[in-house]
Parts: sequence; structure tokens; C-alpha cells
Amino acid sequence: MALKSTIFKANLSIADIDHGYYADHNLTLARHPSETDERMMVRLVALALNAWQLQALCGGDGTLAFGAGLCDPDDPDVHITDFTGARRLWIEVGQPEEKPITRACNKSDQVLLYPFGPAAEVWWKGIENKVARLHKLAVYRIPAEVAQQLAALAQRSMQLQATVQEGQLTLSSELGMVLVEPSQWK
Repeated sequence: MALKSTIFKANLSIADIDHGYYADHNLTLARHPSETDERMMVRLVALALNAWQLQALCGGDGTLAFGAGLCDPDDPDVHITDFTGARRLWIEVGQPEEKPITRACNKSDQVLLYPFGPAAEVWWKGIENKVARLHKLAVYRIPAEVAQQLAALAQRSMQLQATVQEGQLTLSSELGMVLVEPSQWK
């Protein structure tokens, strides 16, 4: 019998001072049995860092949502889709291979990648030259220790506040606070 995804609920209040975006999002995260709390929370951080683009890319007339992620390698972890159904923003977390990244660039206007974990630097050295030609791709590293701190905030029901200022995201809940400062690799 196959294991089912674990459902997490998050009420996420975003105050993105850098982009003038302020909104509350009631989110459902389905954590695949093979997904860690770290990866799930990095997905949530990626959504919080890029929620402002819903207004910028679609004038607010679009959908910001989690994709199937690990269940479907041809679906993004987070995406913004406009009212015509066009994928405007495709976000992946982790360390995917070159081919899925290239496919994502062919299916979306913009692709963001958030690698994390202790092996991210080794992965990037192996793939950097292969993806250099992909002009739609931007890569932002989340430090491994920050991903571990984010995992400590994971609960089945979460009340989270995300503040983005000067490129830094502060994610807080009753369990604590984590400062996320992604560094751009590409």
C-alpha cells in the first residue's frame, strides 16, 4: 500500500516591504512521503519571497499556488499562472538535473531555483556550465543551516509571518524566528 502525503495548513501573512506587497495566504501543503520538513519549508519560503510577482506579472489576476512537486516532475514546486493558463513563474527547490530545468524554461516566462542542503555547492559546480545558457533561469542558494532552522518551524497547522526587507525574509511563528538571506548564484 502506498503512503499518502501528509497535509499541512499554513496561514501566511506576507509583508514584502521591498515590493509593497501585503497579503494573507491560507495555504495547504501536501508533503510527499519522501519530502523532508526542510524541503517543504523551503517551498513555503520560495512562495513568500515571490508572492509579490503575482501583482507584477499578472496585475493580481492570476494564481499563486504550490504544484505537485515530487509527485510530478513536470510540475513546479510553486508557480504563478495568469488568467489565460500561461505559466508566468516556475519555482523549483532542491537540486534538479539539467533536463527538468531546461523543460521548465521552455514552459514558463521565468524560472527560479532554490537549492539548499549541504551538497548544494557540489551540485552547482557540476551543473553551472550546463545551465549558463538558460536566460530565463535565476538561482538563489538557501544555506543548509537556515533550511534546518526552517524545518524546526514546521507544524501540521502553522501561523506564520513573513517580512521581506532589503532582500531578506524573516519567517516567524510561535516556535521562533528564522532569517533567510538567499544568495544569488545565477
